[in-house]
Amino acid sequence: MSQTRFDIQTAAVIGAGTMGRGIVMSLANAGVQVRWLDNNPEMLEQALGTVADTYAHNVRQGRIDEAEAAARRGRIAKAADYQALADVDLVIEAVYENLELKQKIFRELDGIVKPGGILASNTSALDIDAIAAVTKRPEQVVGLHFFSPAHIMKLLEIVRGAKTSKAVLDASTELGKRMGKVSVIAGNCQGFIGNRMLATYVREARMMLLEGAYPHQVDAALQGFGFAMGPFRMYDVVGIDLEWRARELAGKGQDEAEVQIDNRLCELGRFGQKSRMGYYRYAEGSRQAEHDPEVDALVQRESERLGFQRREIGSEEILERCLLALVNEGAKILEEGMAESSSDIDTVYLYGYGFPAEVGGPMTWADRQGLPAIRDRLNALAEQHGPHWRPAELIDSLATLGGRFVDYKKEA
Repeated sequence: MSQTRFDIQTAAVIGAGTMGRGIVMSLANAGVQVRWLDNNPEMLEQALGTVADTYAHNVRQGRIDEAEAAARRGRIAKAADYQALADVDLVIEAVYENLELKQKIFRELDGIVKPGGILASNTSALDIDAIAAVTKRPEQVVGLHFFSPAHIMKLLEIVRGAKTSKAVLDASTELGKRMGKVSVIAGNCQGFIGNRMLATYVREARMMLLEGAYPHQVDAALQGFGFAMGPFRMYDVVGIDLEWRARELAGKGQDEAEVQIDNRLCELGRFGQKSRMGYYRYAEGSRQAEHDPEVDALVQRESERLGFQRREIGSEEILERCLLALVNEGAKILEEGMAESSSDIDTVYLYGYGFPAEVGGPMTWADRQGLPAIRDRLNALAEQHGPHWRPAELIDSLATLGGRFVDYKKEA
């Protein structure tokens, strides 16, 4: 296609869940006309009400005036069907994480949306190339991974597929700027940058529960370091049941030792803040996490059932294992070219995952420790806990050369 520049003035959003609502507001706030579609008309009505309430709240808070609220509401219109999206410049799909469903939607959009329209998915981990492959315009398919709540969180991961054109990446970056986002371009791999690293960090946190720690201890250590919240408080906020249901749906991962505590909590209906019980307990109408001895007892029972010999785990070990898990995975992402620089990885963690700003991000933290010291600590952990701790090749080579992540650029 000869078009080299995309000008996004109109957009459509598919899905009226939490993410869809936040994305619609982000677009409307940036002056984009939005058509909104959901296969459940009742849910769409409800979502429009929530958006109107949010704008009314912003007026009461003095963040915007009534004229601006009216202008933003006026940019949002219901769409009756896919046909109503035919002439938009961009469509963002924001349905739940299921590859077959997303492929079905993209097949349909490809046949309806104008040839110059960009097709984007808000997937947080799925293969963008597998989604693009069902269309005749893979160069115009991109991942736009917003973070929840999307109208508040600053980070936008722009995921490039194998065939995504530079013009589409440029237009996505420009749109991110208009929405007031901090955008980072990520390669197409499982979890992209942020969630791929998060998976290794969370795995360590969960393993330490089985080995002898308790959720409040792990969270206290990481919050003491400066994280906005520890992993278990974070899961209570987003909902422990999201991953549990995703594992059920995928039919895999449910038997792994590290998720057994989550599984037991979900079986008890302890999904997090929304059910007033998760890893912590919450008083009616409160978001204040309160330590729950019942969870400590559940953690102990579960680790003993799985045959773990519990031991004392101090905050130093908690910090070391969680931070080094992030750094080692970040190094693999950099060496594979899935991030363009170590500062992009730091940006993702600062704006999307509550990493302490004064530390400067996980890769900056590692550079300050010195990569030879990082390599030694990873090798020690590999001896103690297994080969998944072996240092990434990039850490080995940079440590040998006395280099730093910040100076590294993958050669094309």
